[in-house]
Amino acid sequence: MVFIDVHCHLDFYKSDKRIFERIERAKKANVGIIINNGVNGNANQKILEMVEKYPEIKAALGFYPVDALKLTEDELDRELRLIRDNLHKIVALGEVGLDLKENPNLKTQKRIFQIFIDMAKQNDKPLIVHSRRAEAETIRLLEENDMKKVIMHCFFGNMNLVKRIIDNGWCFSIPTIIKFSEHFQNLVKIVPISQLFCETDSPYLHPDKKRDNEPANVVEAYNMIAKIKGISLGECEKKIEENYKRLFESNNQ
Repeated sequence: MVFIDVHCHLDFYKSDKRIFERIERAKKANVGIIINNGVNGNANQKILEMVEKYPEIKAALGFYPVDALKLTEDELDRELRLIRDNLHKIVALGEVGLDLKENPNLKTQKRIFQIFIDMAKQNDKPLIVHSRRAEAETIRLLEENDMKKVIMHCFFGNMNLVKRIIDNGWCFSIPTIIKFSEHFQNLVKIVPISQLFCETDSPYLHPDKKRDNEPANVVEAYNMIAKIKGISLGECEKKIEENYKRLFESNNQ
């Protein structure tokens, strides 16, 4: 079996030694694909370096909504140029989206998110989407753009919004906190497995409420999905691998 962590931030571990140790533990746990999501310019650059060094790491470049607001227009243009220049090296654009918890400036956030939406559509790349306390606004903007390849990262919206995402054919990445989170357990009950991925959001959201989550723990999310869906762990792994190939590999070799 090969497990997939579709959303993490290994670059947050500043030490190369600590990154290496976590990748080694992931490999021992049969986690063969780790998508590291960028949140700012420094992270994007680090991720590009990691991809060259570790075959298990796949790159998703993007900008955390609140981080993007800190940039001048010239700085934003420069960071976007880096992403465009490296589109051939990445499997997705992420982490991108909207966040009304940390900053209420929805107008500017939407303008920047629209840039990433356009880039994703033009280059047939999936979007890995952050939508904290802006779930309805995020969905509305994605619908207006007729987006097809979307993964809603750690989605905390209500079940009416969950059903809307299902109807749009988009996917959810289920964090390892599903081990104790009733919200994600209920979400998995109604979402078809063909629209599910698993994530750790490392170093956050540890399945046992400890510090420093890591990709090896993504198996915890697989176990819970298998239990809720009443299938074997092997079948769960196979279905999610099929989802990965459909969304990430159809035009991203």
